[in-house]
Amino acid sequence: MPAEFYDKATGGDIEKGVENGDYQVQTSVNGEKRRPSAFAYDKEEQLRQGSVTVHHESFFAAFKPSSFKRNPNARVVTEATDSEGRPLKDQPPAEPALAMKLKQRHLQMIAIGGSIGTGLFVGSGSALATGGPASLVIAYGLIGIMLYCTVHALGELAVLFPIAGAFAVYNSRFIDPAWGFAMGWNYALNWLVTLPLELTAASITLSFWPGAADVNPAAWVIIFWITVVAINFFGVRGYGEAEFVFSIIKVAAVIGFCILGIIITTGAVGPQGYLGAHYWYSPGAFNHGFKGLCSTFVTAAFSFGGTELVGLTAAETENPRKSLPTAVKQVFWRICLFYMVSLTIIGCLVPYDNDQLLNGSGSSDANASPFVIAVKNAGISAVPSIMNAVILIAVLSVGNSSIYGSSRTLAALADRGQAPKFFGYIDEAGRPLFAIIFASAIGLLCFIVAAGPDTRQTAFNWMLALSGLSSIITWASICACHIRFRQAWKYNGHSLDELAFRSQPGVIGSWIGLVLNILILIAQFWTGFAPVGYASMSAGDRVQSFFEAYLSFPIIILCYVVFKLWKKPAFKKLQDIDITSGRRELDLAEILAEERAEQATWPKWKKAWKFFC
Repeated sequence: MPAEFYDKATGGDIEKGVENGDYQVQTSVNGEKRRPSAFAYDKEEQLRQGSVTVHHESFFAAFKPSSFKRNPNARVVTEATDSEGRPLKDQPPAEPALAMKLKQRHLQMIAIGGSIGTGLFVGSGSALATGGPASLVIAYGLIGIMLYCTVHALGELAVLFPIAGAFAVYNSRFIDPAWGFAMGWNYALNWLVTLPLELTAASITLSFWPGAADVNPAAWVIIFWITVVAINFFGVRGYGEAEFVFSIIKVAAVIGFCILGIIITTGAVGPQGYLGAHYWYSPGAFNHGFKGLCSTFVTAAFSFGGTELVGLTAAETENPRKSLPTAVKQVFWRICLFYMVSLTIIGCLVPYDNDQLLNGSGSSDANASPFVIAVKNAGISAVPSIMNAVILIAVLSVGNSSIYGSSRTLAALADRGQAPKFFGYIDEAGRPLFAIIFASAIGLLCFIVAAGPDTRQTAFNWMLALSGLSSIITWASICACHIRFRQAWKYNGHSLDELAFRSQPGVIGSWIGLVLNILILIAQFWTGFAPVGYASMSAGDRVQSFFEAYLSFPIIILCYVVFKLWKKPAFKKLQDIDITSGRRELDLAEILAEERAEQATWPKWKKAWKFFC
């Protein structure tokens, strides 16, 4: 039968509408209508066969009453299993329930600026005060190297297996279902506490302005809370568009700060004259020596947290085979420019003993951003307010990602029977509705800010403890999954030429990432057990310091042991690892051969550009 096309609003080009995400597409499968997310969407083939129905869909269609109804065919994780729960062999492509509306421009901006937030703008002040400028650069650099290897490993997996709840599923499939359960809840908890953490940070940032400081901070956080919740109720398209705008603003701000910072350092602006590397000599490059360096790792990890969202978004991306590799490669530039360059400049502009730094030695405006302090010390009156406005936008951005990341992970866990069933409710708009509502409700913990500055700071520290170390363990597991996948891929007779995207650092990079993550965990254990100045601390303060630094680890071990004793799953052997389910495109040989033949004709400049970008 010929395809029906409904374009009541514009009468425009259907194919262009599909490309731009302006249309909702349905396919007919055995006479039953399903959304295109049921299969890899081959536009030309399905239009030719007449099996596609395209409906014009406005941006606000996500708020129609019918869109909140449950999609009865929806499943987030689509592994077909036998009666004993083992994946079936040679399955067809996956049929995810979530909407595929993220485009290449969304992924690029999520990769470049998606997780630039209070970890960089505010938390870096704590790292500078604790370890000094050299420790700041070294810690962020090591985390950056490790993350470069990790994101490439994740990109290879996500391009081949663009499935919801990527991290939990990969760990269950390639390592151990019990470890997958622990990692899934670890990642969900990470994002669940990040939302109130970011909103708490917003109230800290707002205290910069005298007028705002006089207002009850609860009034401010509720405004931010309502905004990020509303964005996520627009579905993945709302998330993608919001992140696109937020990331552009953050990237522009960081680039502008780097340029201004260089000008200030050379003495062209401000009363301080030429600074150069003065603060690296006085008060010094390091504070508290090697222990100060180790103490900055958890803050650096928190600052980079969210980079792995690129892998999580694969399940809701129209064509991950083409979009994800570019996004993954751009993480390198984000690490170099937005972290290493900006923090090196910060170390030249703000001494580590400045009493305005977060967790610094003084109490006067103890929660200021080092970015704001740097510009304020140069005597520029307007720019500090602009930087604080950018920080507030960053809060909105990371809060937006918090609800997205936690809701998708909870939905995937529920679909695998590892979380309450109601989290797996997927509505007609492709939203994990109850998971979004639950994540939003946890965000109301932000009202702890109304309890006073001391309580607010304590809550900030504990929520940071829950989320900081969590990212390091997640990244280590991603590297381990990639190593195990490569072993299983080879065991089943496949070659690397069959992969649409290969990690640039390869398996060696995953081993480097895994080892670096383990070393950071060891260093964090040491600094948690014997923190800076522990000799003068009471026993109670030492215990509190340890759990603030290492709280995530015992929670993960508890989840692993409980699931292991409850379900008794076995560690995955190579012959039992499933490398089929979850793939949208099972036979890529002909497509990849054509693409690589075309790439061979590219000029050298284009090959170099595509290698890095």
